[in-house]
This record gives sequence, C-alpha cells and structure tokens, in this order.
Amino acid sequence: MTKGTSSFGKRRNKTHTLCRRCGSKAYHLQKSTCGKCGYPAKRKRKYNWSAKAKRRNTTGTGRMRHLKIVYRRFRHGFLSYMRFRQGAC
Repeated sequence: MTKGTSSFGKRRNKTHTLCRRCGSKAYHLQKSTCGKCGYPAKRKRKYNWSAKAKRRNTTGTGRMRHLKIVYRRFRHGFLSYMRFRQGAC
C-alpha cells in the first residue's frame, strides 16, 4: 500500500476543532479533550519537559486584571478604605 499521494486524498474529515478554553485548534472531537490545555479537565495541562511552552502560558503573559491591582495594594500594606481616610486627615 502506498503512503503518498493516494493516502493524502483520503484526508477529508476534521479531527480537531477550536477549544473553548484556550482557543487553539487542538480540541479532539472524538476524544473530546484538548491537546494543548487539557480541557475539560479542571487543571490546565502543563509539563516540565517543555519550559518554553510554560513560559508562553504563565502568569504575566495575559492582562492580569486582578493581580496587577493586588501587587499595587501589597506595596502599601493592603490599606483598607477607613485606614486610608485616617491617614489622609
């Protein structure tokens, strides 16, 4: 059996589609799991054997909507509103 042109002609159905968690085209339709992030597993897929991939997806590569505010509040000792008002007077 040939492994070239005739085999390539049979490839006409999609095995992977877009993942709803990571957005990559790695969600396997029959297995119903994502090869990139591991969805629908609760924990995100990551391995130590791929340091570069960890670097691409770690904290700080996105918007950090909440964390950047926490970092700022940490520098001032997590002042509450009332403690902030007392210091201003």
